[in-house]
Amino acid sequence: MNRYSIALLFCTLTLSTLARADALDGLFDNSIVSSISQAINDAYNPDDSRHQNDDDRRWDEEGRQQNSDDRRRYEDRRRQLEDRRRQLDDRQRQLDEQRRQLEEDERRLDEDYR
Repeated sequence: MNRYSIALLFCTLTLSTLARADALDGLFDNSIVSSISQAINDAYNPDDSRHQNDDDRRWDEEGRQQNSDDRRRYEDRRRQLEDRRRQLDDRQRQLDEQRRQLEEDERRLDEDYR
């Protein structure tokens, strides 16, 4: 009976410890943990974090500038292609009109010959 009581006590303590750990884990979400660890990191390395933020800001500005340049090149190329498409469409309309005129001339010629 003594072994049974010890095993029951051990299981109860283990389960209650796991339940408390789950409750604490649910209480603290990732944002709280990350903000606490960031605060600790800043406390130990205050200059490092400022330097990191400056680097991040500079990187973001360069990235935005690069994105802006890429976007402008894309838009320019897109306009060139659209202009070319319009020119080809106009040329195709002219060719279609000339073909209709030619077919009309051939039809008249055939009518006049008969």
